[in-house]
Amino acid sequence: MSLIRKKGFYKQDVNKTAWELPKTYVSPTHVGSGAYGAVCSAIDKRSGEKVAIKKLSRPFQSEIFAKRAYRELLLLKHMQHENVIGLLDVFTPASSLRNFHDFYLVMPFMQTDLQKIMGMEFSEEKIQYLVYQMLKGLKYIHSAGVVHRDLKPGNLAVNEDCELKILDFGLARHADAEMTGYVVTRWYRAPEVILSWMHYNQTGQILHPVPATDPQEGFHSALPAGQPPGRGPAGEDAGARCGQAPDSRAGPHPSLL
Repeated sequence: MSLIRKKGFYKQDVNKTAWELPKTYVSPTHVGSGAYGAVCSAIDKRSGEKVAIKKLSRPFQSEIFAKRAYRELLLLKHMQHENVIGLLDVFTPASSLRNFHDFYLVMPFMQTDLQKIMGMEFSEEKIQYLVYQMLKGLKYIHSAGVVHRDLKPGNLAVNEDCELKILDFGLARHADAEMTGYVVTRWYRAPEVILSWMHYNQTGQILHPVPATDPQEGFHSALPAGQPPGRGPAGEDAGARCGQAPDSRAGPHPSLL
């Protein structure tokens, strides 16, 4: 059965994918895509500002996908902090529950993320400022009793003013819920997550699967290095690296000098 589109919507292909958007959002341009959805930028005609629109990939195809979509929508709706991405709008082109297959999330537009700029030359002050903003955002998230569970450079958006916001709450959980460690991207799992997949809490949120004397070191070292701090050929390798002594040739961490 073909979808009966709501009035005020239009259809456009973006990166070979059909998008159905309200006429208030124009000039959609592909930004990126992943396993759970795609993102485009658009101009909000009402404000003239550029926004990011996320189309969730078949959010109701399974119970797992539906739970992820629900968690992201619920948490984004309630998160209000300068270092956590906010929700500006949510919409669906479906005119009835029977045809409700897709929905879209509208968020502030951020130019890039840390994954895309890893390896660039950063001053120590700029790295510290980015880490500081990440920790502020995490403190706010944890104060709500929520664990993000997928903190990585690709989920840390930044703009041209070096402002940082934490993205993607599809894998987040309440801290009291039973959780598995496998959801976290391998190279950014904290040691306690790698070595014990159940019953971790907010302390496992700062992800640095390498020996670290302070919780900032994972991202602090990954930015200038241009690669994940715990990279290895397998998850077991990352776990083994947790127990290794630091490489003395690397010298002390800059924050200790």
